[in-house]
Amino acid sequence: MKFDTIIIGGGLSGLICGIRLSQEGQRCVIVSSGQSALHFSSGSFDLLNALPDGSAVSDPLLAVEDLIRTNPTHPYSKLGKESFKELSLYAESFLSGIGLSLQGSARNNHYRITPMGTLKSTWLTVSDFGISESDSELPWKKVSIFNPAGFLDFYPQFIADEFLKLGTESNIEIFDLPDLDYLRRNPSELRATNIARILDKESNLDLFSKILNDRSGNSDAIIIPACIGLKSDSISHLKRMVSKPIFLLPTLPPSAMGIRIQQYLHDYFLRLGGTYMLGDSIKKADTEDNSITRVYSYNHGDIPFVAKNVVLATGSYFSQGLIATSDQVYEPIFNLDVSYLSDRQQWYDSNMFKAQGYQQFGVKTDNAFNGLKGGEPIRNLFVSGAILEGFNPVKEGTGAGVSILTALHIANNILKQS
Repeated sequence: MKFDTIIIGGGLSGLICGIRLSQEGQRCVIVSSGQSALHFSSGSFDLLNALPDGSAVSDPLLAVEDLIRTNPTHPYSKLGKESFKELSLYAESFLSGIGLSLQGSARNNHYRITPMGTLKSTWLTVSDFGISESDSELPWKKVSIFNPAGFLDFYPQFIADEFLKLGTESNIEIFDLPDLDYLRRNPSELRATNIARILDKESNLDLFSKILNDRSGNSDAIIIPACIGLKSDSISHLKRMVSKPIFLLPTLPPSAMGIRIQQYLHDYFLRLGGTYMLGDSIKKADTEDNSITRVYSYNHGDIPFVAKNVVLATGSYFSQGLIATSDQVYEPIFNLDVSYLSDRQQWYDSNMFKAQGYQQFGVKTDNAFNGLKGGEPIRNLFVSGAILEGFNPVKEGTGAGVSILTALHIANNILKQS
């Protein structure tokens, strides 16, 4: 099977890279083993929220200079200051251009609302979600918070308490729909994605809109958990039927919005002519003259995938892009060089709120993001996203930014070579 580019991993980074290459006519295949971290998405994409010393970042385009100066192995350092700025702004137009409706700017972080009602700095947020431009107040004086009866992955009282600290009063409304009774027979089934499949039905949207109109009183806005919108038009349909503005707040995983984004990017890639192989994994590769010549998957056995370039975007520990044993961390497909601490006691800190060492472990690359093996770059193997070394996505708030920007950077470099 011959392609221009083989992309291993079907998460955010792999899909962005595949879409960008396919836009320019490349024949691409994405090989994906299954779920990605997008299924746990908050509905926001972080670029740079904090520096390694913990200081908050308001303007990522300015603050990246300090990050580059203190951490030379960070993916943003390998991009360089100017490329980081260009790619950040390009990413916004790219995502908008493929049809994702997002709010935010790389020039000024805004604040998303967490599942607990607190504010957290971020770069881009899905337009249906509530945000604030200030860390000390919300854009509403009074809101009505609606929650399905028995839904335990959303906490209206915690949210109301946090909103009050920010000067916003809340009215909590618990609602029910006949079709939710089936899910309620088994509490483990009452999850955001399953509720979304029910609320997305037109008949239930009509019932839900009536509840929102009748019970929102004199509130400025309506807050509902993000358990609606697996179908892209259902939220818009609901908004047209309700007299007050509606804003979503993220729930605990699984994320209905994250799954919707994943499916949207997947479908967009297919419409561009891409090939997506779900439920398959790459097991080995042939190498000649420091280049990948063929890769083999479990499902296709001895039938090789052949391409000019290979992109490794398999993610970190969650998706088994990295494997940790009792004494090492390794990359399982190509056995690339991985940076990690030899003393396992330094992999983690007993204080869970401190930076954890293991979060910065990852695959080593050169400045062009070619994967290193034995210290030597593999010329046609590029490494993208969460599998990379040198950054802490949790403490820095750089996870989505690294995934998107490295994917676009690699795609653009591949296109220049072709």
